[in-house]
Amino acid sequence: MRLIKSLLPVFALIGLAPLHAQTPTESAKAEGKTFGRTQGTRAQDASTREPDASTVPNFGGIPGQSAYFDEPDRLAPESGAQSSAHDGYQAMRTSANQRVRFAPVDLDATIARAQEVSADPLNYTSGMTVTGAQGRCVPLPSGNVSAGRYFATCNTGFTATEETRRCAAALNVTVTLQTNYIYWCNESPFNQENGTDDCALYAGPQCRQTGSRPGKCLQWSENGGRPYCVEPGDPISVITCTEPIPTGSLRSTTQSNTVNIARDESGCTAIAADASCVQSAEICTDSDPVTRIVGGISVTQPCWAWTRDYSCRSVTTAQDCTQLETTPGCTLAREDCLTGEPCRTWERVFDCPLPQVPSATNQYICDGDVYCIDGSCETIEREANDEFKDAVVALNGMDQARREFDPNTLTLFKGERGTCASKVFGVLNCCKGKGFPLIPGISLLVALGCNSQELLLHERDAQGLCAYVGSYCSDSVLGVCLTKKKAYCCFESKLSRILQEQGRQQLNKPWGKPKTESCAGFTIDEFARIDLSQMDFSEVYAEFTDAARLPDEMQATQDIQQKIEDYYATHGN
Repeated sequence: MRLIKSLLPVFALIGLAPLHAQTPTESAKAEGKTFGRTQGTRAQDASTREPDASTVPNFGGIPGQSAYFDEPDRLAPESGAQSSAHDGYQAMRTSANQRVRFAPVDLDATIARAQEVSADPLNYTSGMTVTGAQGRCVPLPSGNVSAGRYFATCNTGFTATEETRRCAAALNVTVTLQTNYIYWCNESPFNQENGTDDCALYAGPQCRQTGSRPGKCLQWSENGGRPYCVEPGDPISVITCTEPIPTGSLRSTTQSNTVNIARDESGCTAIAADASCVQSAEICTDSDPVTRIVGGISVTQPCWAWTRDYSCRSVTTAQDCTQLETTPGCTLAREDCLTGEPCRTWERVFDCPLPQVPSATNQYICDGDVYCIDGSCETIEREANDEFKDAVVALNGMDQARREFDPNTLTLFKGERGTCASKVFGVLNCCKGKGFPLIPGISLLVALGCNSQELLLHERDAQGLCAYVGSYCSDSVLGVCLTKKKAYCCFESKLSRILQEQGRQQLNKPWGKPKTESCAGFTIDEFARIDLSQMDFSEVYAEFTDAARLPDEMQATQDIQQKIEDYYATHGN
């Protein structure tokens, strides 16, 4: 039996005829409504019409057996009396009376020999050919033919390294003895009357106004013999300069202490000038006491020294593909660029085998067996049949198509999109699934930053339900990808995933871009063009053949022996 190439059984199992796949949805709905109305009319008519024996198929009036309804006790003795004359009953009794009788001791000996043969079939069941040569025993194919494959990824190119650089800054506080030069000025054009200078002489940064005083009185009067000014002149501004003004009229000089406060940031100049460094923090490291005596003067400052942290990034070459490149069975499938042009970060995708799980077998098919009856010997040539698993997978494929058919979109095997984050050249990877065991301490991934959706994707991929689509960059700096998102399409079953992966190859329909792939199912037309006989279903052979495995031969023999003994114990030899 070969895999079913034609898809007519598919449409039969999912409830569609091939023609219906081309019928518009509106027409299908109209046909359904018409059918419903017809059946509704028939049901209504049947429920309101009086029962009529003529409308019941194969009913010929009141049967004679209806008399037993009122007297059920008559049924057993009368049926027993009639059975002895029945041909079928007589055949069964004749067969039972004429069958060969075996003593229980002989049956036990036969079963013991069978158990001995089953324990070492190569020595006891290989048989002998008609020429006297030793026959050949072939072990039945293991149910676990292939453990499957998975896509593993690594990265190469450039990475942005980040380091924290620190520097120190402090206050420089000095006290100096300052000589101050005092001048008077007045902005009035009549300033000469006050004996002052024009204030324009003292507009420089070294001079400042420090006070004022009344100007010369322009007109006096008396009140009770006491003079008073009835017309004062413009007020005089007192100007204090740190340097002498050659053209000004110096009034006096004074001396005072000056506190000079300035930050010394020379230790941070080089880091601050680096364009790849950004200040991330500034911490006060010296604030006790806040008031200090400098040059005999009390100086109060909230902080006297600081440290600054700068986050500095640089680009270096990196790669983490050595392990995959040296893993037996892993081959490079493709390289995908994670950044823009020119590409600075590449993801390399390797096609790797899952670890094989040995499956012991004690089932054999032996050729060259010689069977003799009444002196006539025949040699039976046999060989192991490896097509059973293909038939079982094909039947399960048809059933899966029926379950996953979407009547709204007329598609099969639709998947569900899932993404997970992975640091490029980093430790945190929420995307480990197939090829890696399920992590017992799953809370560790949560603590490291993986969310619940990523953990669910991790489990589904480890169970073989997800197909890897590709990756795209979700966080980059300096043109280098720091974090990538890996996109998957997850399906209802492992068989659905295999049909999608290998079916897309036959249809030349690759997955879309990882950032936008929606995991759509096959249309009826697309699925009709897929040749199931060309697909490799070895990954799921074990699941289906184990489910359909026949009972153990030895156990079946013992069950038969027990039934035979029970029969003789009941009916005698």
